[in-house]
Amino acid sequence: MSPIHYLDEDTLISLLQKKDQRAFNYLYDNYAGALYGVVIRIVTVKEYADEVLQNVFVKVWNHIDAFDSERGKLYTWMINIARNTSIDYIKSKSVQNEQKNQSLPNIVDAKENHNFTVSGHVDHIGFKNVLNDLKAEWKELIELAYYEGYTQQEIAVKLDIPLGTVKTRTRGALLELKKILKDYQ
Repeated sequence: MSPIHYLDEDTLISLLQKKDQRAFNYLYDNYAGALYGVVIRIVTVKEYADEVLQNVFVKVWNHIDAFDSERGKLYTWMINIARNTSIDYIKSKSVQNEQKNQSLPNIVDAKENHNFTVSGHVDHIGFKNVLNDLKAEWKELIELAYYEGYTQQEIAVKLDIPLGTVKTRTRGALLELKKILKDYQ
């Protein structure tokens, strides 16, 4: 079987639903870098991020029939799976116990090393430029929620602002991102 060089989104989804291995390879080749950028921002440890990324692609493969093109793009759906899988992973009891047992210098080193790596991935997909177009307060909310895995309640506590304000600003940020992303197409 020869590799697939280009697929439009509808064809890709159709082939994935038929469990076409070449479509899965195409999906991985074209989206792994972007999804890894999301995962590593939340998970921060390369070995674990690699494992989480693998789980993300397994979930996409196993649940492609749940994708609804009426509700959004395939990429957005996969980003949400990557984000949720990453958050679930870091909130798992075994990971939390391991982090408690890790020495402080190792945690600091891991954060510093992975922030450098992630910025390259984010720049690769161009999303960093999109975020830079947001107001500073909106950008901070998006980074905390979608890249660092904070819940809205945790953001409210961290930023010392009311939960309602976090929800309103997040909605405003997402609406603005939607407009910005339309301009990038």
